[in-house]
Amino acid sequence: MSSSDGIGRLDLDALALRVLMPSFGGTTLPDGYATLLAEGLGGICLFGSNTAGGPAATRALTDAIHAARPDAVVAVDEEGGDVARLHAVDGSPVLGPAALGAAGDLALTRATGEAVGRELAAAGIDLDLAPVADVNSNPDNPVIGTRSFSADPAEAAAHVAAWVEGLRAAGVGACAKHFPGHGDTGEDSHLALPTLAAPLSLIERRELVPFAAAVAAGTSAVMTSHIVVPALDPDLPGTLSAPVLGLLRDRLGFDGVIVSDALDMAGASGARGIPEAAVLSLAAGTDLLCVGPDKPVSLVREIQAAIVAAVADRRLSRERLEQAARRIEACQGQWRVGRGPVPRQAATSPAGRGSAAPAALDPAQLAGARKAVRTEGVLPDLRGALLVTVPTAATIAVGEVPWGLAPDALCRPGEEPPEEVTRAQAAGRPVVAQVRDAHRRPEVGALLDVLRPAVVVEWGWPGPYDADRTAARICTHGWSRPGAAAVTELLRAAGWDR
Repeated sequence: MSSSDGIGRLDLDALALRVLMPSFGGTTLPDGYATLLAEGLGGICLFGSNTAGGPAATRALTDAIHAARPDAVVAVDEEGGDVARLHAVDGSPVLGPAALGAAGDLALTRATGEAVGRELAAAGIDLDLAPVADVNSNPDNPVIGTRSFSADPAEAAAHVAAWVEGLRAAGVGACAKHFPGHGDTGEDSHLALPTLAAPLSLIERRELVPFAAAVAAGTSAVMTSHIVVPALDPDLPGTLSAPVLGLLRDRLGFDGVIVSDALDMAGASGARGIPEAAVLSLAAGTDLLCVGPDKPVSLVREIQAAIVAAVADRRLSRERLEQAARRIEACQGQWRVGRGPVPRQAATSPAGRGSAAPAALDPAQLAGARKAVRTEGVLPDLRGALLVTVPTAATIAVGEVPWGLAPDALCRPGEEPPEEVTRAQAAGRPVVAQVRDAHRRPEVGALLDVLRPAVVVEWGWPGPYDADRTAARICTHGWSRPGAAAVTELLRAAGWDR
């Protein structure tokens, strides 16, 4: 019996599970999820809570998942830089997309994708929900920013292709995202339903270019975005829209797996609920449904039941489910070849978490970081400088991860600066302020007016520069450990004595 015949013989309950990729909380496989996998659950998406135990614990978890169902897809968002689920404690050892784009070295981008792929393979992970193929043409975009390689379509496309090639060389599947392009939006689809208000002709010249490059480079999968594209469908977000997904199939000729972005996001489920969003997404042409982090077994059962009921009501055909399952199966050989040896046990940190001590930086990553870091203006004498961090909430996509250099003080927007800052100002000591995306946060700009820093270190997307506000700005194009080392070198060369 062929594998396709096997899919055809599945009962409807099992087939409904086959197209789902939910997530659970914690570093061990819950019994309820082991049961779902044994019944045919399509896969598991790992988040920071699943990888917090360190490399060996993560591999033990993925081994347990694959023992429960060898063909299950294990996926993760490992983009490098700011979004690094395997490095939620220590920070990414490789440059993120914007820094790679700024460095302008395609060989480095390919090597970065391969390095990420080798680490994922050692962790037993099959599919990387990366690279980001969005063109960040709107500098005020609150959710893409430094996750994008460039605001230029051709540059973004070249780096997307190089990253895909690197992942494939390591035997790990790539999933380019967020189709048809989230870069020219002004809202976060985790929290709202953004609109891409561009004519189709512009979308074809801008948004689609990196996705076409990803398809040509052999990406295994493409992830949808929860945005409305009025030029194609004025009502439904891309994840639920047959015309939007048809553009990927028909215009770009992609026949791999279409993965939904997390269905618990407001842009997808909103008032309709996750089970209904799942049905609509499958009917529109999605193959593998990412549900979101820390979900109970009961929700997976609700989605399963909604899919079965939709087939009974003829809102969704069994043939569509079988097509989705066959596409997933066709890529599983690619996703499994990269599983590497079990990593050595990670050292336990003083805080009791299983994270390994940060390894030495790759010289090529550090060299790339030096190229990516740009200084606007002239750095003044920074002897005796006070380093302050202006903390701001991270996006849901990034999460609470390390960023910046270890500060002398925190200065929170809307609050008076702490005493050590006012003392330093009174003594004439220069202040170096660390920020993220200051150009789109008025409250941060107001605080900078109070702090009057000699230097601003921008760890986010480098938006418009107000030269009247500060004497110099260092643009990092995102946080990573190599980027932090490069900025430290710059500050110390200007006299900073820490």
